[in-house]
Amino acid sequence: MKWDKSKLPSRHVSVGPERAPHRSYYYAMGLTEEEIAQPFVGVATCWNEAAPCNIALSRQAQAVKKGVKAANATPREFTTITVTDGIAMGHEGMKSSLISREVIADSVELTMRGHCYDALVGLAGCDKSLPGMMMAMLRLNVPSVFMYGGTILPGKFKGKDVTVVDVFEAVGTHAAGKMSDADLHELECVACPSAGACGGQFTANTMACVSEALGLALPGSAGTPAPYESRDAYAEASGKQVVELIKRNLRPRDIVTLKAIENAAVVVAASGGSTNAALHLPAIAHEAGIDFDLHAMAKIFKRTPYIADLKPAGRYVAKDMHEVGGVPVLMKVLLDGGYLHGDCITVTGKTITENLKDIKFPTNQDVIRPLSSPLSPTGGVVGLRGNLAPQGAIVKVAGLKDFTFRGPALCFDSEEDAFAAVEKRQYKIGDVIVIRYEGPRGGPGMREMLSTTAALYGQDTGGKVALVTDGRFSGGTRGFCIGHVGPEAAVGGPIALLKDGDMIAIDANKGTIDVELSEAELEARRKAWKPRAPNFTSGTLWKYAQLVGDAEKGAVTHPGTKAEKRAYADV
Repeated sequence: MKWDKSKLPSRHVSVGPERAPHRSYYYAMGLTEEEIAQPFVGVATCWNEAAPCNIALSRQAQAVKKGVKAANATPREFTTITVTDGIAMGHEGMKSSLISREVIADSVELTMRGHCYDALVGLAGCDKSLPGMMMAMLRLNVPSVFMYGGTILPGKFKGKDVTVVDVFEAVGTHAAGKMSDADLHELECVACPSAGACGGQFTANTMACVSEALGLALPGSAGTPAPYESRDAYAEASGKQVVELIKRNLRPRDIVTLKAIENAAVVVAASGGSTNAALHLPAIAHEAGIDFDLHAMAKIFKRTPYIADLKPAGRYVAKDMHEVGGVPVLMKVLLDGGYLHGDCITVTGKTITENLKDIKFPTNQDVIRPLSSPLSPTGGVVGLRGNLAPQGAIVKVAGLKDFTFRGPALCFDSEEDAFAAVEKRQYKIGDVIVIRYEGPRGGPGMREMLSTTAALYGQDTGGKVALVTDGRFSGGTRGFCIGHVGPEAAVGGPIALLKDGDMIAIDANKGTIDVELSEAELEARRKAWKPRAPNFTSGTLWKYAQLVGDAEKGAVTHPGTKAEKRAYADV
């Protein structure tokens, strides 16, 4: 077929006598005249050798390119970074993790802009790379399809399915003298048996579910484990479909509306998903020019039943949900129950309702519950607010037996100090461990605290000790752990004013988090408080600290689409 490129960005690098120098570069790479005359589709991956989450992405990108070529367009593959949390966890490397979301979005934007690509298929495997890639799609607003790289297969240890989070928790069990060196070694050797992202409903699988719920990914594409060859079929189909979207001029901002964002929040709640979704969904909305913050998510969590029995709170892993029908089955249950907006358009060109019309709920399984017998009547994540967190905070209640906690503060000004104390068991049952100056600005980078929370859980403190931080948690965290406290300590938020022994009261039923101090006492402490000198005074971490906003609104670093005068897609 002959394409009219008069309204496509690639005309700037491929059409007309003045673009002869540009075309000479394409000939140098083996492209034919016919291929240069076709639309250029960026095929972006986060492939690297950092961790198993990303290692299969290059293979899948080749399948995407086959699909693009079959649909008479020209694929142009490129890669961007990832920072993989499982490797970055528990040391200063974790400061790079959330920042990598912005670098991924920025680098994909710059590559697309610089080379005038007309469409995008983005493949991502690890926690921050999924939202980063989706944010880039919305920022650019060229026809786009997202595809997850896939979950890892579960490991087997003493007859049970295990994930990497079991290894993090085993560190605490081992430190408490309840696990032998030999067992710890055996567990670490078997926990991660294949390519793919962490196997429970941690951040990567949560955001993979979000990609389908938003309508940016083909239905069913989120569930297939990374090693399965059937994932390559989804990749090829994604390549074909993005060319169809060019023909229809169906763009990401046509798909990701407020209703679609609400659908995604419902799926997070129903699956007991990661608290990190409360950062990433507002950031994705920001790229679409939609107002949606932590509090909007909390309202949805409160009215959504928790029905997918997935780790870390539940019994099953992502592969198990895939085998009973995956995200489409979960969404079908929610749609039939009136929890989803079925009229949202998706990358298939059809609505959610149309995509799910033939999906049947399998009754011979208990991975996904019917709405008549949920794991709990409200979502697995709860928003909190009070005098300790005027901008809000978040807690994952999936798996908790008691939704209230009251105890004295035990304060630390860094995760390292808190982890050292936990390892030495320098805390008491009933304490509220406070880790501060770990927010977006104060860290900088808003570190996850999985090493600390997993060590606590491994010491058999689940529900007996609470943890409160202006940082954040891994999707694998469990226990009474409150993150995203805002305003953060670095800007003088109430968490900065706490002293050891201050009584903190948390009520996840009412959605409150308070320190039992008078406003007069808080004000006196506020006047005496002085900002800490930054730990990083150059480089990317310094730059991020200057730009980043509050966790409440997604920890974003630019004004967003609302301030935009023209989308890249219209250059």
